[in-house]
Amino acid sequence: MTSAPFDFAPLLPAGLPAPAARWTGLTKYSFVGGNNDPEQVPVDGLIDAASAVLRREGKALATYGLAHGPQGYRPLREFLSAKLKRDAAIDCTADDILMVSGSLQALDLVNATLLARGDTVIIERDSYQGSLNRLNRLGVNMVGIPLDQDGMRMDALAAALADLDRRGITPKYIYTIPTVQNPTGTIMLQARRAELLRLSEAYGVPIFEDDCYADLIWDGKRPPAIYAMSSNGSVIHIGSFSKSIAPALRVGFIVAPWEMLSRMLALKTDAGSGALEQMVLAEYCVPHFTTHVPKLTRGLRAKLDTLMEALNEQFGTSAEFEAPKGGIFLWVKLPDNVDTLKLYPAALAAGVAINPGPEWSTDKSHAGSRLRLCFASPSHQQIREGVAVLADVCRREFGVPERIANVERRART
Repeated sequence: MTSAPFDFAPLLPAGLPAPAARWTGLTKYSFVGGNNDPEQVPVDGLIDAASAVLRREGKALATYGLAHGPQGYRPLREFLSAKLKRDAAIDCTADDILMVSGSLQALDLVNATLLARGDTVIIERDSYQGSLNRLNRLGVNMVGIPLDQDGMRMDALAAALADLDRRGITPKYIYTIPTVQNPTGTIMLQARRAELLRLSEAYGVPIFEDDCYADLIWDGKRPPAIYAMSSNGSVIHIGSFSKSIAPALRVGFIVAPWEMLSRMLALKTDAGSGALEQMVLAEYCVPHFTTHVPKLTRGLRAKLDTLMEALNEQFGTSAEFEAPKGGIFLWVKLPDNVDTLKLYPAALAAGVAINPGPEWSTDKSHAGSRLRLCFASPSHQQIREGVAVLADVCRREFGVPERIANVERRART
């Protein structure tokens, strides 16, 4: 006798997100997510690193945290301390760094430490979906600040802070992705970083700096991190190995004053992030990181060129974009009549997965005809074929012209 399935629905608390869809595999042409180039994962180097570090230190896996404490594997934190000094001008020690399970856990820990329902935060108008979704679920009010080709606009930020101050509201933080912004691919000018710090101090609002894409700059040159430019410890800095090595490793980090790290450690009740991943990364990165990343960025830049060429060929001036200065995404503006939330299912049915713009913005109408395309994961052939299929769907569903003669592009903001 078979009984009826147990009904969990009456037991679920209010406010849960919608249930996840069952995984059915990647589409034929996948331009979604933060996946990287499978051909650029340093598999052989990681194999060698895993073998070497396990032979040398494998017995330490018997102890939570490898007996290196709750902040993570010390050799990896020491590597990061040296790397951040070299690349981002951040002067910190291993004791200023907390290893976490990807930057998403970093977001959760910062939010859990600082935010309560009804709080206000300032965020770039077009921003990381993971950040936007978390803030929505927490019931936090978001004030979106527009960007231009040089990052978050400081005039708009100053106006927003002044308006909030008049209303007696002090934001809990200013969230920014200043170095290869997601999704726009911009890099905030150093002068703007200085102005951001000035405004932060004037209004008593800390800065939450998400630097997860900062390694992937085409020319390898970046401004100093906002954290490095701060003189009063008001900046929380996070980063990740997801884009520079491999996203499935799930290793990120937080750099912050001990006053904040100690609070986040009290909330990080997972008995430590994955130890083996940290061991392997430290073993691999110390000798190989500085040679691996330039090779990775050369390959990514070539894929970006293929994507932009394919868009020019298939859409002409119907697709507007600014070439990003690094990263793995292209932020594309289609004609105003194209609703990318409606384009998404139509494209998916044709085998093309895209990220609709409204999911990456505080202003749904501004982003209604925009979409984010990840160019890192698909092959050059898949990029060309996928864009051609996407163009066919846009013509069929929205009447996008076959191809308008190319003219000099103008960015829309």
